[in-house]
Amino acid sequence: MKLNKLHWLSALTAFALISGFIVHLLVSADEVPASPAYQVSHLNEFEQPKLNSQVTAVTMKLAELQSQVLRLNALGDRLAEEASIPEQEFNFQQMPPSGGPMQSYNEKPKSLTELLTAIDALETSLQHEEKQLQLLESVTLGHHIENSRYLSGRPITKGWLSSYFGVRKDPFSGKPALHKGVDFAGSENADIIATASGVVSWAGERYGYGQLIEINHGGGYKTRYGHNKTIKVAVGDVVNKGQVIAKMGSTGRSTGPHVHYEILRNNVQIDPKKYVYRKAKN
Repeated sequence: MKLNKLHWLSALTAFALISGFIVHLLVSADEVPASPAYQVSHLNEFEQPKLNSQVTAVTMKLAELQSQVLRLNALGDRLAEEASIPEQEFNFQQMPPSGGPMQSYNEKPKSLTELLTAIDALETSLQHEEKQLQLLESVTLGHHIENSRYLSGRPITKGWLSSYFGVRKDPFSGKPALHKGVDFAGSENADIIATASGVVSWAGERYGYGQLIEINHGGGYKTRYGHNKTIKVAVGDVVNKGQVIAKMGSTGRSTGPHVHYEILRNNVQIDPKKYVYRKAKN
């Protein structure tokens, strides 16, 4: 899916209009009307608590809407920056320009219950717009991942290859066993880095692997980084190629500080050697 500038402008224009309307609502909520819409002097002891609770509910709803507008503003700023749209075209920190001839408005003031209903509807609309903008952000981020998810290089910055893929002598039993990855030895607390961009699909303890990180790179490819001492990412995080994701350790079934590195294609481990030695794409 390719997003051209016209798509960005359409999405951001809709967002700017909605943000401007909500900011206008919040600003106008603080204004004192010339003729109070609600006369409370005649309320009895039973009606007053009900009115107070409704006023509190409206106040809380306005605070929630203000927080949501701030989130939308921040998201809009990120999208505008991502699309390289000039700052002067979309400034999410200011009210959008408006004008027109003045018209009289004599509609009957709404009750607090009606205001709460209107605010609920507006909040639902805002949540929908926020989800759409988050989807646009995800698509954009996905394009960036597509450009850097090419697997290449070593999962370490310092260290050496200490064990290859294939049948080897098991270090614990002494019997022949299939080793489904390669090992890179080094110093404890050395940096472990992602060999391609992707999304973290596992970050925690796993039998045999100790503290394990698994990254999904799309296209059926995953990488695993085992025996870490500490983990620097969480499930769902988007990581970049070369990003430090863990510190080297010796957790799990391990005889010393190293990282057990696997590459899976369609959930089957393959020999990582050719990926370790191939050059990265520019």
